[in-house]
Amino acid sequence: MASRGKHGGAPAREGEQKREEQAEQQVPAPQGPVLPPPPPVDYGVFMQGLVQAMQTQAHTQAALQAQLEAQCGTYEDCVAGES
Repeated sequence: MASRGKHGGAPAREGEQKREEQAEQQVPAPQGPVLPPPPPVDYGVFMQGLVQAMQTQAHTQAALQAQLEAQCGTYEDCVAGES
């Protein structure tokens, strides 16, 4: 079977192949400082922090709701009075 070009059509000409190879080699160098790869992630620690943050948020929300209810009766009364 005859070799074909990258697109499965007629065989690519040598000039086209050379131009493609040269274009691939002329990738510009990255600008600015080259950063090291990020450190590996410990997903167990990440999940513990996420759960703790969610618990803290729930606790804060409950405390704020309790404070609102203490000021104006029920939460629904406070919300209904705003509109």
